[in-house]
Amino acid sequence: MVTIGIDAHKRSHTLVVCDGQGRQLAQAGFGTTSSQHLELLAWAAGHGSDRLWALEDCRHLSRRLERDLLLAGEKILRVPPKLMAKTRDGARTYGKSDAIDALAVARAALREPGLPLARLEGEERELRLLVDHREDLVGERTRVSNRLRWHLHELDPACEPAPGSLKRVRTLERLAATLEGREGLVARLARELIERCRQLTVEIRSLAHEIAARVSTLAPSLLAICGCGALTAAKIVGETAGIERFRSSDAYARHNGTAPLPVSSAGRVHHRLSRSGNRQLNAALYRIALTQSQWHPQAKALLARRRAQGDSPRGALRVLKRRLSDVVYRALQADAEAALRIAA
Repeated sequence: MVTIGIDAHKRSHTLVVCDGQGRQLAQAGFGTTSSQHLELLAWAAGHGSDRLWALEDCRHLSRRLERDLLLAGEKILRVPPKLMAKTRDGARTYGKSDAIDALAVARAALREPGLPLARLEGEERELRLLVDHREDLVGERTRVSNRLRWHLHELDPACEPAPGSLKRVRTLERLAATLEGREGLVARLARELIERCRQLTVEIRSLAHEIAARVSTLAPSLLAICGCGALTAAKIVGETAGIERFRSSDAYARHNGTAPLPVSSAGRVHHRLSRSGNRQLNAALYRIALTQSQWHPQAKALLARRRAQGDSPRGALRVLKRRLSDVVYRALQADAEAALRIAA
């Protein structure tokens, strides 16, 4: 078997073929269109039918290539960028080039067991795109609202709306009626910003309804967790990108940054907070933990028990997040198994 490492870029892909010992056998470069990917496959076929592809896990650059290879029946490993970087630093060849990077990707795939296999992306990516788009619109509405507040303050401080009220269509309509007929550039700009804020609010609500409808079908077990609303569940599903790629709940906890890191020394057993992992997932678990700390009896009992054992409030909440990571992992597994049963 040969391993083909790929260094993916926006306009070009560099390929290096290695044998089982990591020795370079061949090298080539190709473009990034689907027709050029066919040429890439024809070139790879000249090095044997028993082959394994290794791609650096940068899907914003390699998504199209990955999809074309998977549709052609190829087997692809996703190599985390940090593994490739360490392999390159430890190589006997100095410098950096696309070929050196592609060779490092192939050698990292040969050295590291258990790397995730690539698969065609499904509904979870569509859900993530919707969630990301909604968050972009929320950010834009915040910027528009901030500019609008300054214009309203200049026109009449008495008509400045309450904090957070610019998210409501009724408040925006009332402001538009108040500014109706006012002369001057500031009043005109304020009316335009009110209309833009209203449009964004309607789009954001529409996206929230669509996300809720999708996630209710895709992740009912996740929604059943106390404190996990539709938007939080959608964020978890989108960022997880397939629970089957994690071999255990511990691996999932490492991915989302809730697994504490051992820092024991001289017989003293100690752990510290992990600041690595997917921070979007970590934030979603944090929101669930905060809600459960107020409303869920078992979570409240756990926090009280950890506080009695000497943990700080933050330390106790981190323990709850780690427990919630396992709960979320099991819920995602249950949803994935239910989807497989329906598909069968």
